[in-house]
Amino acid sequence: MPLIRIDLVEGRRSAEQVTHLLDTLHAEMVAAFGVPERDRYQIVHEHPRHRLVVQDTGLGIERTDDVVVVSVTSRPRDREQKEAFYAGLAKALERECELRPEDLVVSITVNSDEDWSFGHGRAQFLTGEL
Repeated sequence: MPLIRIDLVEGRRSAEQVTHLLDTLHAEMVAAFGVPERDRYQIVHEHPRHRLVVQDTGLGIERTDDVVVVSVTSRPRDREQKEAFYAGLAKALERECELRPEDLVVSITVNSDEDWSFGHGRAQFLTGEL
């Protein structure tokens, strides 16, 4: 936790490039949100180009087929943490993965402790196991 879903256009990146992207994303999650190093849940979805429509919300942002959509489901985080994550992730992905900041879209959905079970049919945040 957090749970990260990454949507990409299929065929644009090698397996090694996707792994590097995931590693970079996790490092920024650790830095911004202070999650433990092994608190890593990432799912990658690759889509045919015509199945991933990511426009600019009227901001004039020009996207390419290298677009990456990051959806985060997380316990509540404060505004400063979120802004640090957005900025740090954009810089790190540009530096480490050559991803243009214009091609990064991030959305955070907040849930609560009762919304997580990490196994054994228990809500570990509620039971005190976490």
